[in-house]
Amino acid sequence: MTVAPAVPARTLPSPRPRYPGQLIVTLVRDKLAYFAEMARCGDVSETRVGPQRIVLLNHPDDIRRVLVTEQRKFTKGRAIERTKLLLGTGLLTSEGDFHLRQRRLVQPGLHRERLAGYVRVMADHTARMLARWDNGQVLDLHDAMMHLTLAIAGRTLFDVDVERDAREVGEALDLSLRLFRYSVLPFGTLLEYAPVGWIRQLRRARRQLDALIARMIEERRREGRDRGDLLSMLLAAQDEGDGQGMTDRQLRDEIVTLLLAGHETTANALTWTCYLLAQHPEAAARLEAEADAVLGDRLPSADDAPRLPYTRHVIAEGMRLYPPAWIVERLAREDFQAGGYRVAAGTIVYTSQYLVQRDPRWWPAPARFVPERWEDETAAAARPKFAYFPFGGGTRICVGEHFAWLEATLVLAAIARRWRMVYEEPLPPEPEALVTLRPRGGLRLRLVRRSGVSG
Repeated sequence: MTVAPAVPARTLPSPRPRYPGQLIVTLVRDKLAYFAEMARCGDVSETRVGPQRIVLLNHPDDIRRVLVTEQRKFTKGRAIERTKLLLGTGLLTSEGDFHLRQRRLVQPGLHRERLAGYVRVMADHTARMLARWDNGQVLDLHDAMMHLTLAIAGRTLFDVDVERDAREVGEALDLSLRLFRYSVLPFGTLLEYAPVGWIRQLRRARRQLDALIARMIEERRREGRDRGDLLSMLLAAQDEGDGQGMTDRQLRDEIVTLLLAGHETTANALTWTCYLLAQHPEAAARLEAEADAVLGDRLPSADDAPRLPYTRHVIAEGMRLYPPAWIVERLAREDFQAGGYRVAAGTIVYTSQYLVQRDPRWWPAPARFVPERWEDETAAAARPKFAYFPFGGGTRICVGEHFAWLEATLVLAAIARRWRMVYEEPLPPEPEALVTLRPRGGLRLRLVRRSGVSG
């Protein structure tokens, strides 16, 4: 009897560095460029950073297996571990049964039927922002959207005014996002203990944020009244399995996660979408016509969202090109198969919305901003599900997805009703790939009041 020789494991394709240390330099400076180079090697590619093996998956079928069908083989990776310094063990960072328990407690406060009660706050805060704008003003739109969505999140979810604490909240978020740059490097796990100035600033900002949230929880517990917001639900919630509620520490972590992660992603989506509209006046004109027809001279209401389909298509296309969450990271707990290759346990696995959502196999003219592509139901049905996944997938899909869609749709329609925006910088904005995809250094646009609109 002849025994067939063992077939060696196939070697995964990998980009070749042009000089020693190029990989580490590029990962720190421009993650988008490096992962794009990996993707050019095929649907499965790998690199190593020191002893750590890193694999990028670029096909929707493999992404589906990681996020849905075989998700139990994976846990969160290093990047999310770094955000624990600020977020603690909330929905974004927790694992396993604890994550599922927390999700069960949080989810009811973000169900669609409760969102209608949040719309008035969204509309009022948006109207106040627009009233402060002046014709011809050059505005850092990213900064404006960050302040707006933070105020909306604070008031709708927790019935608190966080605008007066916006500087501390923003500083805590900005500094914590810096850690992501170094998350895949061999020394990345040690950086948070380094005696450097901005790490000390991060710890101080976290203490200030913790004091703010502790005061909020203490006041609510003392008050004992249901205000109809998410915080009231979290304080009263009991898990169906064990009948236990949340400790103050668990409440703190969920509040920080929902407050910071939620407002950051929506602000980025609105910022990039407004930039794209400034580059495409024909799409802006159609958006304005829809906003005029639906809203007239009034503020948006919850009933308006289904009547703004083109507005939603504009946002969907904006998030296709500039997804707020641009990459998903997992750590393989056991071996798995992808694209005909064996990927070993202990590998850090990445899938990138930014890359897959610009892949010409799934998106004709992928670099073009074409909101009308979302009207083609036949093309949508033919695309693999995970050719578009700005909110992730599986049991870890963003719990605030419906909130984000509603907020972005109504805010963008309210802006379009009154203002056009002009981008006058000599170069396009540079995406900064942190945990989210921000415009590096902000995004400056000139405001132009639409004719016939007084304010």
